[in-house]
Amino acid sequence: MVLATAAGTGAARAEGRPFLAYHASWYEVRTDDPALTTIARLPPYITHLALSFARPDLTYKGGLDLDGTGLQYPYSGTVLKGAIAALKVRVPQMKVLVSVGGWNYPAWDRFDAGALARLVKDLGADGVDMDYETHHPDCLRTRAGRIACPGDALSVRVVEEIRRALPRPYVVSVAGWSVGAYGEGAFANARPQGGYAGVTLALLRAPVAQEIDLVSIMSYDAGPAFRPDEAFRAYRVHWKGPLALGVQVLPGTSGGPRFTLDYTARTLARVMDDPLAGAMLYALRLEPEGVTSPDNPDYRSLAVAICVTLGLGDCTARMP
Repeated sequence: MVLATAAGTGAARAEGRPFLAYHASWYEVRTDDPALTTIARLPPYITHLALSFARPDLTYKGGLDLDGTGLQYPYSGTVLKGAIAALKVRVPQMKVLVSVGGWNYPAWDRFDAGALARLVKDLGADGVDMDYETHHPDCLRTRAGRIACPGDALSVRVVEEIRRALPRPYVVSVAGWSVGAYGEGAFANARPQGGYAGVTLALLRAPVAQEIDLVSIMSYDAGPAFRPDEAFRAYRVHWKGPLALGVQVLPGTSGGPRFTLDYTARTLARVMDDPLAGAMLYALRLEPEGVTSPDNPDYRSLAVAICVTLGLGDCTARMP
């Protein structure tokens, strides 16, 4: 019932809604045939596919050699390039991005935009997803009431360097921290508080934000007080383009709610009055422990729930 209602709400506004899905390279199937990869067989309702994760300090000199890039696909770069090409034949409108960063790759001070751009171009990808995460955000509110964080200038510089290396029409998307737009104005006291509150604000209000095409919110694993729809409204104050709420396959460790099918549909339905609202899924190929069910869904069923709630169409297309 929830999914049917949500689909009715969003179907008329489905055009322009983003659905970005991360692809966990470390769980991809092993094959030498590009057509047998899960990448080549993805359904058409995904709008952006983020290959996860490249290192900010990646080493890549060319030749489709993935060693040193951080990507953990169990096949060669040649097979990965072929998989992207096969996907593009089937779903030419889907944007394939190389996602750089993530929690395990925080070496942003050694970011190599040139190497990343060469990798994107050699793979035949469409751009970059920047997942800028820091283990020590240490954000504070100044006397003027604005949030300032030690990594503000670096996060802005990284996007500037990406855009210089990959000008439009290459796509640049940004993954924002759950509470990354909190700490100021109407959201000064939004919960939860802490050193991450406002960590994305400097980037969102920098001139280079005009060079960003999509923002997704890691709206999960932020504790029981966190409300994804409130985070969406906080981000919307600073970012007017396509904005995706994150959905997590594996349960978090912070005590926050589990993304069941019902919770996913209800959460997304709360922002469907915004015509550029969408969803992000973390991540394809991840599987929860135990028997899958509506209360313990896998990435396949969550992807369908997102598709139906956003009213994207072709939601019965098989997810590998």
